[in-house]
Amino acid sequence: MTNPHDPYAALRIPLFRNFLVTTCLVGMGTAAQSLAIGWEVYDRTEKALSLGLVGLVQAIPMLLFTLPAGYLADVFDRRKLMMWSLLGATVSSLALGIASYNNAPVEWLYLLLFIDATFLRIGWPARSAILPLLVPVELFENAVKWRTSLMQVTGIAGPAIGGILIAINIQAAYFLRALSSAAFILFLAGMRLPEAPRSQRGNMIGQVVEGLRFVWHRQVLLGAISLDLFAVLLGGAVYLLPIFARDIIDASALGLEPEVVLGWLRAAPAAGAVIMALLLAYLPPIRRSGHILYWSVAGFGVATIVFGISTNFWLSMAALALTGAFDNVSMVIRQVITQLSTPNEMRGRVSAVSSIFIGSSNELGGFESGLVAELTTPVISVVAGGVGT
Repeated sequence: MTNPHDPYAALRIPLFRNFLVTTCLVGMGTAAQSLAIGWEVYDRTEKALSLGLVGLVQAIPMLLFTLPAGYLADVFDRRKLMMWSLLGATVSSLALGIASYNNAPVEWLYLLLFIDATFLRIGWPARSAILPLLVPVELFENAVKWRTSLMQVTGIAGPAIGGILIAINIQAAYFLRALSSAAFILFLAGMRLPEAPRSQRGNMIGQVVEGLRFVWHRQVLLGAISLDLFAVLLGGAVYLLPIFARDIIDASALGLEPEVVLGWLRAAPAAGAVIMALLLAYLPPIRRSGHILYWSVAGFGVATIVFGISTNFWLSMAALALTGAFDNVSMVIRQVITQLSTPNEMRGRVSAVSSIFIGSSNELGGFESGLVAELTTPVISVVAGGVGT
């Protein structure tokens, strides 16, 4: 009989463990590419608004395609849908690397990033909805904790590797992402999932509306998603990190190049999230989750304010680490509520609703931060976002 307090219970299941490893590889490549595109755009334009546009061109596909992708995840084979999505992302990453090597206009980089985000959106609800099929229901929270923990490890490794690659050869970051996506495709090609109910094909708009209604009428689900939405929308400081790394934070005494400082700053939230995720993995299931969720979002806002007013490298690193730690708690709570309160045949659409709330608000938050920074200053933008949160 499985010990409910065994912190490694989900990792003992080979299917989940292998899925987690390959997902982490893709996450690492994506983090390196995200760092590279932000650095390249700002280095070419030296405008904060350009960084905001990086967020905007990724938010538009989320708004346009995530809900239809949720329908596709409920009526088609989720594994195959993910493979097609990853194939498109592999090609778009290769194209980004080629465009960067040939010093193509920034507008081309925006277009390719839009295409890349579109392919990711098509497969994202399927990737989220597939997790409950990999582990027994009693181990799902433990699986979510380990998934967030190891994905945050990739959030450390990805930016750190990305920072090194940018200093050596920026195109290598794009090619790393393409390689990791191709590896995930190979794994999925050999993966077999247990049978589970699917939704019947029919009126896509009607079934998407059905998913929206499902979320709207379950207030605990709606509350968890919407609270996270506003925190992410207002706390988009991560998109301004190239400015802080190059122009605001003083790391000269440490002898660090701005590119390396950027890599460390991007890795700091993931470091805090890893520590929190490992702590949560060893603790029993979360109780009084509503109260904990409120305190986590409040802590996220305070840590964002501290980062915004800091010019000290170590204080900035600590503040970003705290944002990651608080965000990880809310992420675990939201994912468990979203997946376990939803039947399998609707998980794609509900995951899509959650994703479009959180994911698009993340990218729109980046645009909002860049726009406010352009109109005022980067410091005011970040501090105001923290206060708003």
